[in-house]
Amino acid sequence: MFIINHKKIFIGISVALVLISVIFISTFGLKLGIDFKGGAIMEVAYTTTAPDTVTLQNAIKPLDLGGALVQPTGDTGYIIKTRDLTETERSNLLKALSLDNKYTLEEKSFNSIGPSVGSELKRKAIIAIILVSLAIIIFIAFAFRKVSKPVSSWRYGFIAIVTLLHDVMIPIGIFTVLSHFYGAEVDTLFVVAVLTVLGLSVSDTIVVFDRIRENLKSHVGKDFSETVGTSIKQVYTRSINTSLTVILVLLCLFFFGPVSTKYFALMMTAGMFFGTYSSIFLASPLLVAVEGWQKNKTKKK
Repeated sequence: MFIINHKKIFIGISVALVLISVIFISTFGLKLGIDFKGGAIMEVAYTTTAPDTVTLQNAIKPLDLGGALVQPTGDTGYIIKTRDLTETERSNLLKALSLDNKYTLEEKSFNSIGPSVGSELKRKAIIAIILVSLAIIIFIAFAFRKVSKPVSSWRYGFIAIVTLLHDVMIPIGIFTVLSHFYGAEVDTLFVVAVLTVLGLSVSDTIVVFDRIRENLKSHVGKDFSETVGTSIKQVYTRSINTSLTVILVLLCLFFFGPVSTKYFALMMTAGMFFGTYSSIFLASPLLVAVEGWQKNKTKKK
């Protein structure tokens, strides 16, 4: 009952975190990667030792390639992201990366994405997120269609969507800070992370809601708040342990995985953490708050 008794504190923490994330997003904005705005991506590997990132950035700067992003990969490799390049600019870039032939390197891959392809990816990403969100709403409305007292079924769905927004907005806010200070870019992996967080988050929330539904049928607890408190006690260990196992894997991917998946792993870690937090400390207290609001409204009538 500790969580329910202090529901205002936990709801307040969530509201504060979402507001901070909104401020970060509106202030810093998200930096779109070449997947969405078009450009070129080159991967090179040095045969022996490799120069440091700062040295390469200084070597590339005079080429005026539109804010080239240099990311280390592996022991002696780099990924360079730039605007779309001509063949001459590509050759000049390779020469700059070799520091005028002081280092021997191999071009592992080179890909160019046009602006039209980037716009198409952006449109499909937005559609995918909208469709997933609608599917989640429909599923919750169907799953809880027989729940009507003391909180109607559609309110379960509404609260689930509120928690989804919470679970997505905070990781995006964190990513915005990384984008502003460390050059992290929105790519297809970012979209995959958002969609995955949506699915995992609602799964955790539904587990808690389902336990509340079963306890309501069994008349567990003297009132609704006690029923919710008992339900949280019954499932929170399972929710936390499940999330921890996934978070440990994601942290391993972040610290030991390739550079290309580091921000994906970080987004997923934040999503899993706040998704678990919201299912226990936000969704359930909101149900009790809504039930209390309904009671007060009935009394006034």
